Amino acid sequence: MPPAVPRRGYVYILACVLLWSSFMLIARLGGKTPLTPYDVLALRLATASAVLCWLPKPPAAAWRDASMWGLALIGCVAFCLLCYGAVRWVPAAHLALLVAGLQPFLLALLLLLWRQGWPQRATWPGYALMALGLLLLAWPLFAGQAAPGQWLGDGMLLLAGVLWALYALLAKRRPYDAWQMTSFVTLASALLYLPVYLLWLPKGLAQTAWPVIAGQALFHGISPAIVAMLCYLRAVALLGPSRVAALMALIPVVAGVAAVPLLHEPLTPALAGALLSVSLGAWWVARPALPVASGRDRGLRPTLTEEKPCRT
Repeated sequence: MPPAVPRRGYVYILACVLLWSSFMLIARLGGKTPLTPYDVLALRLATASAVLCWLPKPPAAAWRDASMWGLALIGCVAFCLLCYGAVRWVPAAHLALLVAGLQPFLLALLLLLWRQGWPQRATWPGYALMALGLLLLAWPLFAGQAAPGQWLGDGMLLLAGVLWALYALLAKRRPYDAWQMTSFVTLASALLYLPVYLLWLPKGLAQTAWPVIAGQALFHGISPAIVAMLCYLRAVALLGPSRVAALMALIPVVAGVAAVPLLHEPLTPALAGALLSVSLGAWWVARPALPVASGRDRGLRPTLTEEKPCRT
C-alpha cells in the first residue's frame, strides 16, 4: 500500500473524532430540551435526506440488497435511538466512552467469533488499559454512587456500542464505496423511520423553541449523518475497522474534557482516570504493528490491527 493511503485514512479518522465528539455534546444538550429521542432522529433524517436528494444517489442494486436495509436499521435507526435516549440520564463522557471507547473490545470479540484471529500480543497492554478505563467508569455504579437512571443509560449505550461494532464489520463487507453506503443508509433509514414517527411515536416539538429545533436539525442532519459517516467509512476502507475503532477511542478524551466548560459537567477523579486510560490504550493499540520475532509469536493468527483494508 502506498504510504499516502494510510495518511489519508488518519485524516479521515481525525475528522470523525472531532465531528463525533461534537455529536456527543450536541446530543447531550438536546437531551436537556423537551425534544424526545424520536424527535431528534426524525430531524436528523429529514434534514439529511433533503440534502442528499440533491446529490448522487445510491446504485439501484443497493435498494434490492436486503442486507443494506438491515445495515440502515442497525447503524442508524437503532443506534441513534439508543444514543439519543441514553443522554437524558448520563453525561456526554459516558456516551463517548461506552460507544467509542468500547469499540476495540467489541470488534475483537466479533472477529474472534468469526474466527478471524486474536489480537497481536503487542496490543494486549492497550486493551488492558482500555478495560481499566471502563472499570473506572463503572465504579460509581458498583459503589452505589450512580445518578438516577445511570444504569439504564449506560446499558442503552453499551447496546449501542455493540450495534455500531456490528455495523462497522458488516459495512466493510458490502461492495459499495463510502459515499454510496452513507447515502443509502441515511435515505433508507428515513423511509423506514419517518412514517412510523409521524403516525405513532411521541413528539415534543410543540414545547420546544424553534431555534433549538433548527440547531438540532442542521447539526445532526449534516455533520454526523453525512460528513462524519462518510469520513468514517472512508477511514474503515483505508485502515480497517479495528484500527479505526482504536483511534475512535480518543473521542472520550475530547468529548469528556470539552463537556466540562461547555455543558458544566463534573470531571470526577474516576471519570478523569477512565478518560486517560482509554486514551492511552487507544494510542497503544493503534500503533503500527510490531514485527514478529519469536517462533511462538509466529504461530499466532493475524493481528486485528493488521487487517487488509478494502479498496473503494
